[in-house]
Amino acid sequence: MARPISTRHVALLRGVNVNGITIKSADLKALFVELGFGAVRTVLASGNVLFDIAEPDAAALRGRIEQALRQRFGYDAWIVLLTQQAVGEMAAAYPFERIDEARHPYLVFGSDAAMLDEIMAAAGAVDPARERLRRGRGVLYWQCPRGESTDTAVAKLLAKTRYKSSTTTRNLRTVEKLLAG
Repeated sequence: MARPISTRHVALLRGVNVNGITIKSADLKALFVELGFGAVRTVLASGNVLFDIAEPDAAALRGRIEQALRQRFGYDAWIVLLTQQAVGEMAAAYPFERIDEARHPYLVFGSDAAMLDEIMAAAGAVDPARERLRRGRGVLYWQCPRGESTDTAVAKLLAKTRYKSSTTTRNLRTVEKLLAG
């Protein structure tokens, strides 16, 4: 019988190593290995895990990982789970300047398309001189002034509790590191 083909996945944890939720990369990696995933690698200390598994049911896989995180680390764990290929496609489609000395490039990943649509609608017309926001497939592309990634209108919108369980934001440079692993 043929072995199922493994797919490289990216688990993006929300709220790790901020606000008192501290998880060491080695402990995070150990949990994913215990879950039976292959080629586990953490990237940076902000809750990014690469791993291989042949799991056709993404929703079940996401639930299994979130439950394991809750049990092991004792916090309300939420992740956005994507294939590495999908993350690569999202990064390649980044619509703004990739290198801009005055602005940070971000991707806002979402596990619920309706929530991403809601964020776009709630953001309304952002001031393009200050920040930019555009909808992509499974993602929002955001660019804001350096040093203001928590102070802009979009940043404050993304910080709302309502979006906590379905979105997480990564700098484009972090995303590119996820693609290299």
